[in-house]
Amino acid sequence: MCGLAAGAWLGAAEAPTKLVTLGLSPFLISLAMVAGVFVARWTLPTVMKGTGYVFFDLRAKPHLIVWAILAGALWAVANTLTVFAIRDVGISIAFPLWNTNSLVGVFWGWFFFRELRGAGWQAWLKVVGGAAAIISGATVLGLASSQPAGAASVHATTGVLAALGAGLLWGTMYVPYRKAYLSGMNPLSFVTIFTVGELITVTTLAVIFRGGFAPLLEELMRARPALFWLFLGGFCWVLGDLFQQYAAKYIGIGRGIPLSNTNQLWGLAWGALVFGELANLGGSARARILVGSLVMIAGALGISSAVAPTAEQSARREAMARESGRYGLNLRELEAAQAGDDPLARRISARRGWDILIVAGALAIFVGLAWSAERPPMAMDLRWAVALLFPTLGALAACGWMLWKRTRFS
Repeated sequence: MCGLAAGAWLGAAEAPTKLVTLGLSPFLISLAMVAGVFVARWTLPTVMKGTGYVFFDLRAKPHLIVWAILAGALWAVANTLTVFAIRDVGISIAFPLWNTNSLVGVFWGWFFFRELRGAGWQAWLKVVGGAAAIISGATVLGLASSQPAGAASVHATTGVLAALGAGLLWGTMYVPYRKAYLSGMNPLSFVTIFTVGELITVTTLAVIFRGGFAPLLEELMRARPALFWLFLGGFCWVLGDLFQQYAAKYIGIGRGIPLSNTNQLWGLAWGALVFGELANLGGSARARILVGSLVMIAGALGISSAVAPTAEQSARREAMARESGRYGLNLRELEAAQAGDDPLARRISARRGWDILIVAGALAIFVGLAWSAERPPMAMDLRWAVALLFPTLGALAACGWMLWKRTRFS
């Protein structure tokens, strides 16, 4: 459920990056989105658990702080590459190409964390078959993007390479995820530090490639009417990423990440229905994009349906024991956290007074940006946008309630 909900919100989060077609710099768009991510990643954990819980969790596992910052840095570079990809080949094509991150995640899950060890030939067949389907679908989409009839094909090679590079970085980013959750860290604590690496990295990229702080600030002021939409995209991304984090915690990166990559369907829907990206393509190119998308999704679902047997679960416990022994953690508490319990919550006192200030500050930022926001001067079908929002919000409500009921956001 978390993987599917992640797909819906990660897909919706990419819609504001279409502003790159209006001439906004990819670095500026990435910086504004990450600023929204930074605000959301501190606000949501504060609302759900409180800062006292988060800081206690971080103090108990300080070795994971550097891993979270590293993961955030990888995310920031990958997210910047996706903006270039969307500019050059569009959302409909870029999405499935960077979703090759699932292949990278499957490999790292097997290599570092003993996922699929002892899984049996049926699970391996599903994973290998799913991986082959993802590669085949990506190839079909890459060929479709080079069709001269498409408006997005002017820089097709650059866009395809940017999307594949983002997939490689995002796939590697899941290594710190899994390391954190085998060590018993709550996803809400992990993402709070994760965002520090994001903000530092994307700010550094923007300053370097935009010629310094002064030009960057001038560009931000000129883009002020669009900043609300980019902040909102960052906020949506955090919701999707939180669900993805819980999926990675409870079923592993080899299965959770491919399932969250159903965001490709949502990306295709937003690109084709709301922004009309497929309008200028011929029937042959459209057919390739559709077939390639369906093949990739079938591969992802095949991977995610490879249920972990008893032998593989034993291998996972061995990986957990390794992390416990390496960092002096309580193995019994790690196993409880992996099962959905929350031992840490029983040791934390009431919420802090500054929790209210954090939430109020975040709301003030969004209200201030919304006050000066303008509708982007680009073609959009608002009827389809509203239609897509209903199932997206439904996924948030249903999965959020289930996650709270079963784990109390552990």
